[in-house]
Amino acid sequence: MDPIYKRVLIKVSGEALAGDSHFGIDDAQIADIAEHIKILHDMGVQIGIVVGGGNFWRGRQGTDMDRTRADHMGMLATVINALGLASAIENTGLEVRVHTAIDMHQIAQPYVRGKAIKHLQSGKIVIFGCGTGNPFFTTDTAAALRAVEIEADVILLAKNVDAVYDSDPAINPDAKKFDKISYMEVLEKNLKVMDTTATSLCMDNNMKIHVFGIKDPENLVRAIAGEEIGTVVS
Repeated sequence: MDPIYKRVLIKVSGEALAGDSHFGIDDAQIADIAEHIKILHDMGVQIGIVVGGGNFWRGRQGTDMDRTRADHMGMLATVINALGLASAIENTGLEVRVHTAIDMHQIAQPYVRGKAIKHLQSGKIVIFGCGTGNPFFTTDTAAALRAVEIEADVILLAKNVDAVYDSDPAINPDAKKFDKISYMEVLEKNLKVMDTTATSLCMDNNMKIHVFGIKDPENLVRAIAGEEIGTVVS
């Protein structure tokens, strides 16, 4: 099986790491994701990963809290996930580097674009934590930004929903699935594939987004191999 991409940015939501418990990190789920990341690595793919933090905290949870402080708490949640995923991937025998947008030298390397690219070229997995390092920006925007910065071929958007629909398929059984859709359609229809800032950044830089379900981590391999799963935004 040959990959159609050389370098990818995988966005993994916090909820995907939580599994069916919907909170914290599910050992079996994170181990399964790690094993499939190793398969991609063994196929010769260079892999960067941005993790969300919604399995521990979302900035909007702090309703009576200063938004900036609440977002900083969310950034710390992404670091917990980054370290957990790094450990799971290391258990497969791969080398991992965690880069954070906020300096925390004791536990991770500060994000430096050149170093991240060198790590990727040498076969290491690079996990990006702390989002963009700024409040008011989501980890979706961080994924778009890092993908553009490291010159990835595609963003693999691994979500709990298996594709892009015109409405919530959990609510509307007649929701229409899109196999392919343009950035502008996503913005005009307000489909919330990623937030509008992230989608606009991808559109401005012609960064393809491939959306698929992560409940079956084998979808990572299928996406890399070019199988028509989920939805491609381009």
